[in-house]
Amino acid sequence: MTTQMHEVSAPALTLAGFLDHWLGHRRLTRRVIAAFPEDQLFTFSAAPPMRSFGEMGGELHFVSAMTLDGLLSGEWKEPAWAAAPRTQAELLAAWDALSARIEAEFGQIDPAMFGRVAPLPWGEMPGWVAAIYAVDNEVHHRGQGYVYLRALGTEPPAFYGR
Repeated sequence: MTTQMHEVSAPALTLAGFLDHWLGHRRLTRRVIAAFPEDQLFTFSAAPPMRSFGEMGGELHFVSAMTLDGLLSGEWKEPAWAAAPRTQAELLAAWDALSARIEAEFGQIDPAMFGRVAPLPWGEMPGWVAAIYAVDNEVHHRGQGYVYLRALGTEPPAFYGR
């Protein structure tokens, strides 16, 4: 079998395209957070010792904040995990504030930051890999949120509605 290579004259995804992609995932994950019964977001787990979706949401918030801050400054500081939101209202407020920051500040990132290798808490990687990791991690945990919502008898938001 022969594979033919074709030259690509433009990137598959521009920085503006990635921003739209990231914010689309954030909008969908926000709807998943909001779909949880308030008393279950931080207490329900489909299979302990798995974390509640509220705890996962705190992780997603901090990973995205660290990614934005790291790409802007070059400093990839480990998040203060213990300072995670503890209520649905706190998580949604933090989520909305960070989404607004991402939208407002993403354009200020020096494109060279995407190629620089950075030491993250889970290993060294280029900025672009860290940015994609933030989205991939969100998609992964959002899938867990869908399972939790279904176990609670709640219909999750349509996964394609970003």
